[in-house]
Amino acid sequence: SVPRCYLNKQLATVRVLKGDPAELSCTVSKDSVTGTWFKDGLKLTSMDGVVFEKKGLVHKLIINKAEDIHAGKYRFEGGDVKTEASIFVEDPPQVDKVLLKNLTSVPKVAKAGEGVKLRIPFEGRGPIRATWLKDRMELGDDTRIRVDKTDTCTTLSISSCDRRDCGDYKVRLKNDSGILEINLKLVVIDKPQPPAGPIKIVESSANNIMIQWKPPKDDGGKPVQRYLVERQQVGRNDWETLGETPRSCTSFTTSKVEEEMSYYFRVRAVNAEGASDALESGEVKAAGKASPGAPDPPEIIGASRDTITISWKAPRKTGTSQIMGYIVQKRKKGTVTWLPVTNVPVKDKKLKVTSLKKGVQYEFRVAAVNAAGTGLPSDPSEPAFARDPTKSPGQVRDLKVSSSDSTSVTLTWNKPEVQDGNDVKGYEVEMRPCNSLSWTKCFTLPAESTTCRVQGLQAREKLFLRVRALSDSGLGEASELEACAGAAAPVVSPRLLIDDTVKSFLVIKAGSPIRVKIPFEGSPEPVVTWLKDGLPLPSRAAVSTEDGSTQLLLRAAEFSDSGTYTVELGNGLGKTETFSFQVQITDIPQPPGAIRLEENVPSTVTVTWDPSASEQWEKNLYYTVLKRESQKGLWHVLGDLIYNNKFTFTRVVPGRDYYFRVVAKNDLGASDPSETVQPWRIWKTKAEFRVKAQNYRGVNQNQPPRFLVPLKPHVVVTGSECHMSCAVGGHPSPKITWYKDSRDLSRDPNYFCMNDFGVCSLVVLGVTKQDEGEYMVEASNEVGRAFSKAFLAIRGNS
Repeated sequence: SVPRCYLNKQLATVRVLKGDPAELSCTVSKDSVTGTWFKDGLKLTSMDGVVFEKKGLVHKLIINKAEDIHAGKYRFEGGDVKTEASIFVEDPPQVDKVLLKNLTSVPKVAKAGEGVKLRIPFEGRGPIRATWLKDRMELGDDTRIRVDKTDTCTTLSISSCDRRDCGDYKVRLKNDSGILEINLKLVVIDKPQPPAGPIKIVESSANNIMIQWKPPKDDGGKPVQRYLVERQQVGRNDWETLGETPRSCTSFTTSKVEEEMSYYFRVRAVNAEGASDALESGEVKAAGKASPGAPDPPEIIGASRDTITISWKAPRKTGTSQIMGYIVQKRKKGTVTWLPVTNVPVKDKKLKVTSLKKGVQYEFRVAAVNAAGTGLPSDPSEPAFARDPTKSPGQVRDLKVSSSDSTSVTLTWNKPEVQDGNDVKGYEVEMRPCNSLSWTKCFTLPAESTTCRVQGLQAREKLFLRVRALSDSGLGEASELEACAGAAAPVVSPRLLIDDTVKSFLVIKAGSPIRVKIPFEGSPEPVVTWLKDGLPLPSRAAVSTEDGSTQLLLRAAEFSDSGTYTVELGNGLGKTETFSFQVQITDIPQPPGAIRLEENVPSTVTVTWDPSASEQWEKNLYYTVLKRESQKGLWHVLGDLIYNNKFTFTRVVPGRDYYFRVVAKNDLGASDPSETVQPWRIWKTKAEFRVKAQNYRGVNQNQPPRFLVPLKPHVVVTGSECHMSCAVGGHPSPKITWYKDSRDLSRDPNYFCMNDFGVCSLVVLGVTKQDEGEYMVEASNEVGRAFSKAFLAIRGNS
């Protein structure tokens, strides 16, 4: 017997971009097989742009340039073999490559006040939806901005642009074959904003006025070149130009001033587009000749039975001229009259006051003198006795360590024994390590009480401490002891105490506070760091850490606060611990846009609507579709948990009025509804139409089923609807049954089947990836059966 022919290689389904070449090939086992090609069930003898080729055992169907007409199901038959495959011609949106490169690489530059038009022509299978976005928000028409679209281009028009129009724009072109996103940049140049104020008066004297400002917050898109400085004398109308400074200098000094005269100053920033509006100062008064300020109180540095020696420092404010000397005055303690010590100013800053009365307490004050006159006097000095130095105070008693911890020691003692005329003014506390002979003061100022705490020590550190009493005559004899700081607290690794009160995912309504408190432990005290999406927190966030817990607080949540927050503990010893949680900011959705109604399949209504603006920020947004059958009737839910913008209602009764409503929902609630205003009605079929159908049956008596128009392959996007249809003839009227991968779809609620006088339709509502596969329609009557098959391919919506 002659060996059978079989397939070495079957046909494989091909996806090709429109305009690209495509090829189907199979390999048979016998060279003598010639073979025949079929498309969508029809024999191919010739077709535009299609070439049939046989090379030995290989049979090829070659398409030089794929067009929409070439899409379909192909079959090769030859000898004993038969193999099938599909060609899907995809035509996603496209823009000319040279134009695309120019648009994306070179920013569009416009001057403020000019009109801007961004026009993008495109190609691709319609319908193509064009969307313009700025800063991730979709642009719509308003008084300045208009978005236009035709079948071949989309245009963004801005009638009068300004600096707020600067930024990154995105054009999104989308059809059932794919998405094209184009990133554009618009730069609007203008004169700068005024310099940032207020104008600061750095110096105002009888000879000079110096002003200072900050650069403008917006330079208008062109760098600031210089600053213009003008002045107006109070009471006059004209402004005088004083000069200009380079861009790097934001201060100006003028010497064209008159004593006691008041002025206004203003500054403008200048770039290539012109000068900004002016930043004006308040009233600035040029000072007259100023006398010196008051010095600090004099210090007592020595005393005897009839003299007291004092010293002082120059005042911080010296006035407008050099200090020539000081006036020194004295008074007895308890009196109000100040008496001069010398007849002329003292040039030195030290003076021995003589001819004092023994045993009397005196106070002293000084005033600086310059060309403008005598300045303000100082506050009085500490009172001092005119007497010979007394004995030093005695030794403090009962010095001891009352308590200690790992970083401090607390000392207590008693006053020295009282000696006549030698009152204790305070106590000086000093310390030295065991390995050093140098004493250092523990406190800048003497201790006033008989107890003190010495801090900043190391654990188990041994040291010597001493205390000396202080009086008018000096320091007394020291009391000394050896002390030791306590043991260090045990090291405890940092640990976040996460329990059921700390959530890993928070949903917060916009405007509500975000407050997260996390307890922790660790020794030494851990360092707490908060991050958002791996970066430092925004300036609005407040973090407080105390008593073993740390808290994050944002008083009014914004959509930009959504993200991953991380708290990190570290103890400086290489031990760290982190915890992260998600925050989702949401709000009650905005209502959907306008509703549109279409009868794509007979006796159904497809409801479509513009998306809610909340889709920009709400990931869990979905829609509910409701209907009522009179203007005042009750609303009934048709569909819920709808994640696209389309719904098909299949149980429409002809002749009845319907009203539809769409509501956007999320976890927080529902938006206001969007409703149809006019009723929707499908008119009842007229009787004359049925007469024609009866004649048709009479003409086609006893005919087996046959497909007048076969099924065609489809490619659709996830979430959309798919309409598959074919035309069938035969008498009696054939019974129609739909199958997917050999499974009967008659009772599956996810599929809607119709047969209107031989036009058979299958509607797949909201397709998913599970709907992909081979679909078959069977037509059968008492005379025979016929079949038609097609493949449904599903694409993702991103």
